[in-house]
Amino acid sequence: MPLLIVALGVVLLIFLITKLKLNTFVSLIITAFAVALVLGIPLDKVPTVITDGLGSQLGSLVIVFGMGSMIGKLLSESGGGHRIANTLIEKFGRKHIQLAVILASFIIGLALFFEVGLVVLLPIIFIIAKELEVPLMELAIPMAATLNVMHGFIPPHPAPTAISEIFKANIGQVIIYGLIVAIPTVIISGPLYNRFLRKVMPGVYRVQDEIPALGEVKEFDLKDTPKFGISVVTAMMPVILIGLATIIEFMIPKGTMAYKIVAFIGNENVAMLISLIFAIFTMGVGQHISMKKISSIMETAIVQIAGMLFIIGGGGAFKQVLVSGGISDYISNIFTNIHMSPLLAAWIITAILRVSLGSSTVAALTGAGLVTPLIAQTGANPALMVLAVGAGSVFGGHVNDAGFWMVKEYFGLSLKETFAAWSPLTCLIGVSGLLSILCLSLFV
Repeated sequence: MPLLIVALGVVLLIFLITKLKLNTFVSLIITAFAVALVLGIPLDKVPTVITDGLGSQLGSLVIVFGMGSMIGKLLSESGGGHRIANTLIEKFGRKHIQLAVILASFIIGLALFFEVGLVVLLPIIFIIAKELEVPLMELAIPMAATLNVMHGFIPPHPAPTAISEIFKANIGQVIIYGLIVAIPTVIISGPLYNRFLRKVMPGVYRVQDEIPALGEVKEFDLKDTPKFGISVVTAMMPVILIGLATIIEFMIPKGTMAYKIVAFIGNENVAMLISLIFAIFTMGVGQHISMKKISSIMETAIVQIAGMLFIIGGGGAFKQVLVSGGISDYISNIFTNIHMSPLLAAWIITAILRVSLGSSTVAALTGAGLVTPLIAQTGANPALMVLAVGAGSVFGGHVNDAGFWMVKEYFGLSLKETFAAWSPLTCLIGVSGLLSILCLSLFV
């Protein structure tokens, strides 16, 4: 019966989002109320459960998400992202052009969300492809694969950051393990998949003279953009601070003042604040941009993520209903009794939700809420569980996913070509990511 309630709740959510075209946040809240009532949560407790879930989710995420968005916007508007991509492509040359694209996407993907990174990088990739007279897809596939991996696995992106909080995982460990897992996943889903796709679907590898969907592209004069080194450091600053702090904490005795200082700087909220202040100077003041303009850029960044923040809050509310209603414990017991790896269980549940719901963030948050008890019951590594959920959340992108339509329009593909090229790629990212996580679990 509990599983039937969850299934009906997911069906209701899908119906509201896909059929009625209702706002995703509103759909999540309606579904959360409906499922709470069916699960028998006392009427006077239902509003509290939902607001607690929404508040606890956003309370731990707003600083990281908001400031991360501001850093990404400053990097984009100042031309820092443009400089990173151009420099890497120039240094690596035609022979290693895919590797250059992957590195550029990797660095920019740390600071920018998938959709934003796509918009920032694609004009640069398009110009390079045109100059080298190579098909756009040859560069677009490794770019999109890398951005998708970063979006699903590495904080400060929304889903892995939120799941780290739900699982009480050390965010520094999530970053380090995530980077380790990302390398083979990107290689498999980028260059290797590119080679395979070119053999089976040569028709999508065509030289394009224009991308109508891009519209007017902001152009930069390279000499007016920030230097390569400072642009890279700015993009990677949050990861550098959190990652180094995590490593140094293992070398310093706990309880000492040095340990407390390192732990303070390595806290994700503090690291993001330091990184934002750094970005204001390197990508703003240092580029002779007025503080008024810098503030405007930062405000725009907040406006752009407002909808996503509401969705994450709604996902937190739904998650809390599943936890308070006993669904999480019920599902956890099922997977414990059939002796399935908690990492595999987390991946399967999230992948099913992702295919059904479309939104990787909603799928990740809902999946995390369902499998949280597995960590305590099985002793699974929380950081690896975050990555398993992340891998499941990017699996099987299709028509109910906004990213699917962005790829279709920006890459100049037909609907059939997008199904044949992009959907298998997202499946490959999910599966290869899971296999990499399972391999890593043998050593940590």
